[in-house]
Amino acid sequence: MNARMRTLVAAALVVGIASGPAVAHAASPPGSVSSEWMAPSVSTPSVSTPPNAAALEAAIAGLGPQHRDATAALVRVGGTAGRWQGSSGVADIRTGRDAVEQGRFRAGSVTKAFTAAVVLQLAAEDRVDLDGPVRGHLPGTVPDRYGAVTVRQLLNHTSGIPAADGPGDSFEAQWEHRFDVTDPHAQIADAVAKEREFAPGTAQHYLNINYTVLGVLIEKVTGMRYEEAVGARILKPLGLYGTSFPGRTGTRIHGPHNRGYQAIPQADGSRELRDVTEWNSSDRWAAGDIISTTADLERFTVALFGGRVVPKDRLEEMFTVPDVRDQVSGEPAVMTAGLSRTVLPDGTVAWGKTGGRHGYNTAIGATRDLSRTLVYSVNATDAKGQDMNRVALGIVMAAFTK
Repeated sequence: MNARMRTLVAAALVVGIASGPAVAHAASPPGSVSSEWMAPSVSTPSVSTPPNAAALEAAIAGLGPQHRDATAALVRVGGTAGRWQGSSGVADIRTGRDAVEQGRFRAGSVTKAFTAAVVLQLAAEDRVDLDGPVRGHLPGTVPDRYGAVTVRQLLNHTSGIPAADGPGDSFEAQWEHRFDVTDPHAQIADAVAKEREFAPGTAQHYLNINYTVLGVLIEKVTGMRYEEAVGARILKPLGLYGTSFPGRTGTRIHGPHNRGYQAIPQADGSRELRDVTEWNSSDRWAAGDIISTTADLERFTVALFGGRVVPKDRLEEMFTVPDVRDQVSGEPAVMTAGLSRTVLPDGTVAWGKTGGRHGYNTAIGATRDLSRTLVYSVNATDAKGQDMNRVALGIVMAAFTK
């Protein structure tokens, strides 16, 4: 694949993916790769080749404090064409112990797939009208001057509602406020006090505020806390026992996990790896504060695409890209309700969602027929950087291309 194609795929992956039982391994030196390949169980899928174990191992080789882009990675590739899973790097740079293969991590905006799934469940139950105005469910939330913003437009980021203000885009500004507790209602009020970005339904702008409003809508319709609704409707039925929400005041990842780090350039040309594992994610809430494992996210992805989470007639919303252009890039829209779509260099269409929190880059993805699935967690040292992490891009290309 040439450099231009890699750039195009990476750009798509910035906002969305190219958008079983534990396996015991012997201890290995930090930076080495631990992996296992399993034979395919079904013949002639749309992705007919088994996972390229050599390419996947190469994509995550040599991770640790000395690596430019990541200290650890956890990967699960599955589907009817075969399975592969592996891990690399260190759980923490102080001890240098091996990465925890079944460790938990912050999954960031992968949360949006869970939020969208609950909203679509409620639509299937005739408790939410996707084409109805949001203010019909949440009176006074969206000003009249914004127009008739619908639930569907929140789901696919075509609402025109601008982002709420935050501490700033720089890492240091966010670091200083890492333990702040943010109220979603205050975020919404801050956002809608501004002028709308565009008329609802005329463009797409991927912003967390859309899913903050959806989180409040879920609470209003179900009479439950957002976290309780997701737990009762998705986590418990699917047995996702490694998946949780930190809560509004939570700052820790409970259970085994690999610590996250942010690279801070120093005046002498060296860098500090600052531990960013403990962080309050209430500013992301229904848009990005879930904690999970690769095994749980793989199970969720397979169940979701297979129609076992959202009824199939409503599931089409997650595979329908609105016919508008991205408000920032001017390119055709790629985001759907909770997912995104990308055509890979070999023509394979992948659907999924990426997420980034400081110290952690995560993705779920699959072909529509589940012939290939992918879940990864990369402990990126610049997880919120403008460009896609190179280790993550290498994983995607190794997983989905021949």
